[in-house]
Amino acid sequence: MSVGTSSTDVQAPPARGGSAGGHVGDSPIRPDGTPKVQGRFAFASDLEAEGMLWGRTLRSPHPYARVRSIDVGPALAIAGVSSVVTADDVPGASTYGLISPDQPVFARDVVRYVGEAVAAVAADHPDTARRALSAIVVDYEPLDPLVDPARATAAETPAIHPDGNVIRHIRIQHGDPAATGDVVVEGVYEVGMQDQAFLGPESGLAVPDGEGGVDLWVATQWLHEDRDQVAACLGLPHDRVRLHLGGVGGAFGGREDLSMQVHACLLALRTGHPVKMTYLRDESFVGHVHRHPARMRYRHHATAAGDLVKVEAEVLLDGGAYASSSSAVVSNAARFACGPYRVPNALVDATVVRTNNPPCGAMRGFGAVQVCFGHESQMDKLATRLGIDPVELRLRNALSTGDVLPTGQKVTGAAPVAECIRAADAHPLPSPAGDGWLERPGGVGRTAEPTNVRRGVGVAVGFKNVLYSEGFEDDSEARVRLAGGVASVTCAVAEVGQGFVTIAAQIARTVLGCDAVVEPAGTVGIDSAGSSSASRQTWMSGGAVLRAAQLVAAQVRSAVAERLGVAPESVTLTDDGRLVSASAGVDMTVAHAAGGEVFEATAVHRHRRTYPLDDRGQGDADVSFVFAAHRAVVDVDTDLGLVRVVQVTTGQDVGRVLHPTQVIGQIEGGIAQGVGLAVMEEMVIDGGVVRNPSFTDYLIPTVADMPQVLATCIEEPEPEAPFGAKGAGEPPTISSTAAVVAAIRAATGVDVSRVPVRPWDLV
Repeated sequence: MSVGTSSTDVQAPPARGGSAGGHVGDSPIRPDGTPKVQGRFAFASDLEAEGMLWGRTLRSPHPYARVRSIDVGPALAIAGVSSVVTADDVPGASTYGLISPDQPVFARDVVRYVGEAVAAVAADHPDTARRALSAIVVDYEPLDPLVDPARATAAETPAIHPDGNVIRHIRIQHGDPAATGDVVVEGVYEVGMQDQAFLGPESGLAVPDGEGGVDLWVATQWLHEDRDQVAACLGLPHDRVRLHLGGVGGAFGGREDLSMQVHACLLALRTGHPVKMTYLRDESFVGHVHRHPARMRYRHHATAAGDLVKVEAEVLLDGGAYASSSSAVVSNAARFACGPYRVPNALVDATVVRTNNPPCGAMRGFGAVQVCFGHESQMDKLATRLGIDPVELRLRNALSTGDVLPTGQKVTGAAPVAECIRAADAHPLPSPAGDGWLERPGGVGRTAEPTNVRRGVGVAVGFKNVLYSEGFEDDSEARVRLAGGVASVTCAVAEVGQGFVTIAAQIARTVLGCDAVVEPAGTVGIDSAGSSSASRQTWMSGGAVLRAAQLVAAQVRSAVAERLGVAPESVTLTDDGRLVSASAGVDMTVAHAAGGEVFEATAVHRHRRTYPLDDRGQGDADVSFVFAAHRAVVDVDTDLGLVRVVQVTTGQDVGRVLHPTQVIGQIEGGIAQGVGLAVMEEMVIDGGVVRNPSFTDYLIPTVADMPQVLATCIEEPEPEAPFGAKGAGEPPTISSTAAVVAAIRAATGVDVSRVPVRPWDLV
C-alpha cells in the first residue's frame, strides 16, 4: 500500500467473478444481489411461520392528550382476536430508547405525538387485527400541543415530558470571542423534516420458544442493541431473547430505534404463537424517527482577502416527542457547524428540544446535513460580497491535516479537502439543454417554455465524523475460521444494503489467499458489531475481520514453520495472502499452507479513545473525518419555479476504495437523497399532524429525476483504518443538497434560505 494522495475517477466497473470472492480493490458480485434482482430475496416482510398470527398497533390520533381510559373488551370480543396488550401488560421496563430510555412501550397517562403506540393486538388475519384496533375504545382529553421548537426553549413553556423540553444544549467557544472581520455576512436558514423513505417498511416475526423465551427476525441496524432493549422491556435475561437479521429493505438511520420489536415479542409470548407485524406505509411514516428540522442563524467574519476570521452560529433542532439519538445529532451539528474550513474563532450555540411533533433521530449525515446547508449558504454570500469565485474562496480556507477545529481538536488523519474541491470542479460541465421535453424542468408535464429556463452552477463542501464520538463505547467482534481452503467469517453486522457482506469476504480472501464466505448475522455466539451507522462498519467490523484473519494467518505461519523446523520469523506473510520463505523454499497461499488443519481466531477491534465535549465545547471528540465536495448544475423554469437537476459531480475522500462498484452505489444513492432534500422531500407537519404520509404526497427522486453523477474518489489512506479505507455512505448526502440550492440561486438570483426549495419560493 502506498501512502499518499491519488484521485480516481470511479466508474462502475464490471464485476469480477460470480461469488463473494475477489480481493480488496476488486468488485465481486454481491451474494445477495442476484436473488434481489430476481425477486427471490426474503425481506423481513416475507417471513412466515406455521400458526402465525398478525399483529397491529393502535396509535394516537392526537399530538398531545391525556389518556383517561382504555377499553379493550370490544376488541377481545371479535372472533379471531387472540390478545390485546397495553401498558399494563408490559412485564419489564416500561420505556426504551437508543441513548436515553424515555419513550414508553405503550402510552399510559399521556400521548405526546400523533402515532404514539397505545395498544397492540394479535389476530388470525390482518383484516381481523384492523377491525380489532377500531374496536378499542380510548378516552382522550386533547391538550394544547407544543409544536414550535422555539417555544420549547422558553422558561415559561410547560414541560411536555418528565425529562424537560430541552434534550441537550451545547456551546462551543473557540479563540477570541470578540474577534471581527473586515466583511460580515449574516443569514437565517431552515431545513424541513426529511424521511428515510426506505422501500421496505418496518417488519418482523416473533416466535416463542415454548420455554418463556422468544426469537425475533427483524429488519434492524443493530441486533445487539435491539436485543438489550427488548429483553429489558420483556423482563427477560438476554439469552432468552434471540435476534436474527431479517432481510432489510433500506435503513439510512430509520432502523436504529425500536419500532415493533417489543410489541411483536410481547404478543408472541402472550399468545404462544408466532406473531408477524408489518407496517403499512402511512404507519411507517410515524413509526420511525426522521431527520431533524433545523432553524439556523449564521454570522461569518472574514478579511478583505477572503480569510475566515470568525463564525457565529445558532442552531435549533426539533427532536420531536422523544430523545432517540438527538443528543448525539445536536453534538454533530455543533461540531461541524463551521464547515471544513480553518476557523480561528468560533461561537456556536446548538440546542435540540422536545416537541409534540414526530420523533427525530438518526438519518444519513446525522446533524451535518443541516448545518452544511447553513455554512455553505454563508460561504456563497461571502464570495459574492468579496467578489471572489466561490471555488477559490473555499480552497483558500480549506482544512488540511494539522489544522485545529473549533472544538480544539487537531486533525491528525487524512484531510484532502482542497483535493475534493478541485476534483468536483474538474469534471466537464454538461451540454446545453436540448429541445426534448424530458430535458426541461417539468419533464413530461410539458410545462416549461425554453425561453423561461435558466441554468445555474453551484458548489458546496461538507464533512462529518466517522465512528462513534464523545467517549461513546465503540467496538466490533469478528471470528474467522479457515478449513478446507475456505475462510468462514462470522460478524453480527446488520447488512442493510451497504455491502459489508462483500467487503468482509474480500478482506479475508486478501489476507488468507482463499475463497471466503460470510455467515449470516444474528445471535450466533459472537459479540456485538455495533450499529450499521456513522459510516463505521468498514472501519470497525472490517478491522475486526482483518485482525481475526491476521491471527489465523499467524497461526498457519507458526504451524508451517514448525513443520519445516525453521523459526516463525523466517516465514514472511505477504500482503496478498502468501507465506514465503526463501531459505525453506516456501511460496504458497496461507490457505494452501494450512492443508487439512482447521484454524480459528476471534478478534475485537476498537478505535482510539474519544472524549466528551467540555462546558466550552472543547475536546478530542472524534477519531477521524470524511470530506466531500459537490458541484451541481440545474435548469430552472423561472416562470413556474420548477427545477431540473442536470448534473452533480463530486470529489470524495474515501481513504481507499475497497469495492469500486459499491462506492459508486453509495455515492449515487447518497446524492439521490441530497437532491431529494434540496427540491422535493419534506414531511409536512401541521399542528403535529403528518399531512403527507404516503409516496403519493411525500415525493422522492425517481430514475427520471436523477441527474448525471460523475465521481472522483480521493484516495489518501487513513493511517488507523483497515487498508486505509473510510466509510463512504454519508458524505454524498451532506453537501449535495447545499450544492443544488447554490445552483438554484445562481440560476434565479433568488436568495433561497430554506430546503426543500418549493416552486413558490422562486417566483
